[in-house]
Amino acid sequence: MRGTPIDVRTGTLALTAAVLLTACDGTDQAVAPPPAPSAKPTTPTPTPTPTPTRRKLKPGAKGADVEALQRRLKALRYDPGKVDGKYGPSTQMAVWAFQAVHRMKQKSTLDTPFWKALDNPRRPRPMAKKREKNRVDVDLKRQYLVLYEDGRPRLITHVSSGSGEYYCAKDRGAKVPRCRYAVTGTGDFRTGRRFSGWETSPLGRLYNPVYFNGGIAFHGALDVPRYPASHGCVRMPMHIAEYFPDLLGTNVPVHVRRPR
Repeated sequence: MRGTPIDVRTGTLALTAAVLLTACDGTDQAVAPPPAPSAKPTTPTPTPTPTPTRRKLKPGAKGADVEALQRRLKALRYDPGKVDGKYGPSTQMAVWAFQAVHRMKQKSTLDTPFWKALDNPRRPRPMAKKREKNRVDVDLKRQYLVLYEDGRPRLITHVSSGSGEYYCAKDRGAKVPRCRYAVTGTGDFRTGRRFSGWETSPLGRLYNPVYFNGGIAFHGALDVPRYPASHGCVRMPMHIAEYFPDLLGTNVPVHVRRPR
């Protein structure tokens, strides 16, 4: 029996359409051919984590890294003032003190050598052979002060001592000016008289002064540069002078030296 002839091209199109339709409506979906065998999966090589780097910090910088710097300085007994993430004058003076203790060049821009020293800090060197548990050591060469409490540093701060310049001024109650050099004498002394608030002297105003050698005192000042600039007193930052007298009793030993 002869059958009806089939158009091969039409049959092919119909078959393709049927496959597409069954695949689209979700019934009788065509079975996909098995995937070609693949190579055994390998563990990806981890990308190495770069070593954390610290950026160079300059006065005026702001950020979390500045706040971390301030907290670190406080932990080491330096006082950068308010921990606010701002590299301002108070933080700058704390940095100077840290650099002085570590025999580093005092500069305001902080780079790799500074960060390394901050990670591996050293203790300040004592100024005198006699090391009382409660005392104050002053390094005139490097312009820093250390207040010890129970044998340990309680406070380390930048200071500015006598400039060495020649000047003339009237002493308190004197009628004739006296001329001398603006020096902070070395030696062993003890704390004595003090004044709360601003005291006016023939040479200027002193904030919360604590005297230790005649008319020479520790006191707060609005200007505490990196170099010796006073008439002989030991200037310190104002935010430290606010509480410094509370840390320092009367008759406490003070050792002032100019070490190598």
